[in-house]
Amino acid sequence: MSTTTDLQSLAERAGQELAGATATEALTWVAETFPLERWILASNMQDAVLIDLAAKVTSGFDVLFLETGYHFPETIGTRDAVATVYPVNIVNALPDLTVAEQDAEHGPKLFERAADRCCAMRKVIPLRRTLSRYDAWVTGVRRVDAPTRANTPIVGWDERNGLVKINPIAAWTDEEFNAYITEHGILENPLVGAGYPSIGCAPCTAKPLPGADPRSGRWAGKAKTECGLHG
Repeated sequence: MSTTTDLQSLAERAGQELAGATATEALTWVAETFPLERWILASNMQDAVLIDLAAKVTSGFDVLFLETGYHFPETIGTRDAVATVYPVNIVNALPDLTVAEQDAEHGPKLFERAADRCCAMRKVIPLRRTLSRYDAWVTGVRRVDAPTRANTPIVGWDERNGLVKINPIAAWTDEEFNAYITEHGILENPLVGAGYPSIGCAPCTAKPLPGADPRSGRWAGKAKTECGLHG
């Protein structure tokens, strides 16, 4: 296992060397740089684009899914389909409390009263605990997702979680992303076709208004725009 200093130096070098890398080049670098058990690919199961790209490079890698207890049935179904179709290991990151236990301890519908606190308990803490077992994680973050993600690098250092973070499709436009889904017949959460372009936990996800920002359906009516996983 590399030291934090070694990993940070590695991330800084790779950030420069892979600044213009394609998704396949970035994922090949991951597979060649880290032992299989030392990196994990995160997916919210909105689609299997990133998983498909990685599976073309290697197999048997871990796929991180944050099992919050609040997901749409369609999201769980997509996760289960991915586990069937691809040669991967699904790692379900669980919060400390079940939904019922959280309701008993903190009151029902915490997501309505304190969304940040709910996200921290059901997403951020389980993510951090799971990532502590790895040296690198791969995400599907794209620069066009939100203004807060406009400067996302292909490879960078995740200061919060203390590991290398790789964003292979950071530079992809929506057109490139959708074209990949169509051309390769990629698994996609049925809710996308039903008008949900950004899918999170069911209580905090709504259909955006026509022509609105795709992420406007997340925590609609609140100032909140991120769950805290990516800064």
